Amino acid sequence: MASLLEKVSTLISANLHYMVDQALKSNSLAVIDQYIRQVQNNLEELEDAAATVGGEVKSLKRKLDEYSLKSAELDRAIDAFLMEGNETAAAAAQSKLNSTKRLVENYQEQVERQDKEFHTLLDAKVKLDARLSTMKQEREELQALLELAKSKEQTVKAMKSLDDLVGSGDSDISRIAESIHSRLDKASTASEMRAANLDAQMDEVLERSALDLQLAERRKKLGLKD
Repeated sequence: MASLLEKVSTLISANLHYMVDQALKSNSLAVIDQYIRQVQNNLEELEDAAATVGGEVKSLKRKLDEYSLKSAELDRAIDAFLMEGNETAAAAAQSKLNSTKRLVENYQEQVERQDKEFHTLLDAKVKLDARLSTMKQEREELQALLELAKSKEQTVKAMKSLDDLVGSGDSDISRIAESIHSRLDKASTASEMRAANLDAQMDEVLERSALDLQLAERRKKLGLKD
């Protein structure tokens, strides 16, 4: 019984903040789940022990009541024997009463001792129940927090992957990204070249048209036919 109460006391006095910190550092609820399992197992043992001791208290109280009643009967019997002048019977009854009183005292001590232990077990159960409820609630909040952290971690990884695509990450991805950029640069250059060529053609056409107009005006002044 003492070893059980020692284990329970250790669980009750456990540093919950430390366990929460460990769970956050390791990104795992393992330490919390282990504590919850230990508390649940010890709660079962506490309940069984409390039921056993509580049953013993009831049995002892019945015995105490039984011998207390017997003691009262012997006390009355002694007076009756003395009233009758039966000294021998009175002496025998007195001897039996003395033994019965010792039994009553013994049972009274046992009842008090076992009743104290019973209430100690009940008190430990209440405290351990409270710890279990607290840790279960903490576990739910931690799980939500860790899931949020995991989601953010995935977001960070995705953003890092995007950064890798511009040349700061994995070499294979960097080569692919560089190849994509090269093709885009080539296509852009070719487009610029085509545009430049078109501009040149347009300039040539416009310049020739201007020359033709100038020559036509001169022919008209000279009275020459086209």
